[in-house]
Order: sequence, then structure tokens, then C-alpha cells
Amino acid sequence: MNEPDKKAKPAGRHEAIDISDFVYAATGARVRRLTVPDGRRWFPAVDVCKELGYTTPGKALADHVPEAHRECLETVTGGHGLSIPAGREWRRDLNLIDLQGLILLVQACTKPACAPFKQWVAEVIETVQREGSYTLEEAEVQPTEPGAPIAYAMPEQVAEAIVRLEAHNLQLDEQLANGQRESIELQKASLAVQQAMVHAMERIADRLDAPVLERRTPHGGPTALPTTESVLADWRRRLSVTEDVWTVAVVIAPVLVEKGELREPLESIAGRTGLTVHRVNECLRLLRKHACIHSRGGTEDGAPVYVLNQP
Repeated sequence: MNEPDKKAKPAGRHEAIDISDFVYAATGARVRRLTVPDGRRWFPAVDVCKELGYTTPGKALADHVPEAHRECLETVTGGHGLSIPAGREWRRDLNLIDLQGLILLVQACTKPACAPFKQWVAEVIETVQREGSYTLEEAEVQPTEPGAPIAYAMPEQVAEAIVRLEAHNLQLDEQLANGQRESIELQKASLAVQQAMVHAMERIADRLDAPVLERRTPHGGPTALPTTESVLADWRRRLSVTEDVWTVAVVIAPVLVEKGELREPLESIAGRTGLTVHRVNECLRLLRKHACIHSRGGTEDGAPVYVLNQP
């Protein structure tokens, strides 16, 4: 995240939807942004146009974004007494657009990847026309700290778009890693020795893990007790694995196996994973949706209680 975005929002303001996830679902990328003291977000037009496939940013802005929603960097920063952000990418004459301008560019884009976001925007407009308002669904688990704002669930179309994007990016990263491994193997014959050692260590580990504790089912047959490895392997089969969801899964699986349940506050999981509380809540919701875990109420201090789904 760029330094300008770390400025505090005005007192009493909070975002119903995390701006990072919102823009990611709209554009398919983590674009740069600048936050000014009044809370307004500005984005480099060249970044947004590149991700949406516009070949001529100037024409895209002229065709789709009114002047009220675009400005140059020097004017935006000067109007709030801010300095130009460091780095060659932040030129004084850099064209910026606000969030409405970004959404207008997305709505005019013909890329199929934009379709889920555009469909959600259409749903919002239709709902407002029909009912007079549009209300986000509150998150199943709310923050427990005093004075914390209400947490809202990411709209389903937006959340699923993010999951698909992350899965696609993870697949691309894996393909790149595979290509690099193959190149290294061809260039350095010594890697064969290292790989043999790794395989030997894996075989040793498999032998050490072979003795499995057993328990009796109600019908008297032996059933292997779950291990962290078996739980994660089962989850990997069920999920289109994304980086954030898998990060949460790796943290909570050992606790579920060893203690039989998870009673950890969302803030604690967020601290261990480096994610936001809102994103942790979304990841847990996806794990529930895919029948990896299920809820068993909450603790006295409001923390959710989860247990493993057993066959």
C-alpha cells in the first residue's frame, strides 16, 4: 500500500465494504490509490485503464468520465496541502480519477471479467428503484471491540469474483514456479541430488506419520482420527484454493484438530494471518459454505465457535 493511503479517515467514518476488495473486484487488480484528508479516494487513470483494457487512457476519460470525477495529481495534493508522493510513478501531471470515475470506466468496459461487478451494480440500481434503498447484509460475526462499527458481508457477486481472481492468480503463480523449477533442473544437474534428499526426507516423514490413532464409530468399526495434514488435504480437495482462504485454513486447522473446536476471536486470527478482520470473516464464511467447518454458537465474549465437519 502506498504511504498516502495510510492517512486516518475523518472521525466517525468507516467503510461498509473494504476499498481494496471493492476495487479489486471491479478492475481485477490491486491498483495504486491516494487518500486525501476528507476520505475521498483517487486512482491513477493510467493504472485503471491498463487493467480494464483501454488502449488510450485520454480518450477513455473523455468518453466515460465527467470532469468532476477526474483531476491531476498536483491539483488534488495541493488542494489539501499535501506533498507529491515519492516515486517516479507519481508525476505532478498524473491524471487521477475518483471512485465514481473508476466505476464509470468499469461499467463501460467490455471485458468478461468485469461482468460480475457490473451485474451487482445493476442489482443495486434495480433494488433502489423498486424498494427505495439498498442495504448490505450484516456479517455473521461482528467485531467485539467497544465502539467498533458494524461489519457488513461482501455482496456475493463481488466476493465470488474476488475468489475467482485469486484462484486464477494463484494458478498463474504456480505455473510460473513450475517453469522456473524446470529451467533450473535443466541448467543445474546438482539439483537432482537435492531433490533426492527431499524425497528421502518425505519418505521418512511418511513412515513416522504412519501409525494413526483410531477411534470407534457407533457401529464398532475403526475410524482414523483426523490429523492436521488429513484435514488440510480434505479441504484442498473441496476448495478452489485462494491465498487468503488458505492462510486462514492453515492457522485454524491445527486448533480444530487438537482442541476439537475453535474459540479464537477474529481479531486474533487477523493478527496471526496479517489479514483484516473483515477478510478473515469472509474466509471463514467460505470455509463454512464448502462444508469444511460449521458454527456452534459463540463464546461469552462474542467470539465465534467453529468445529470440523465430520463425515
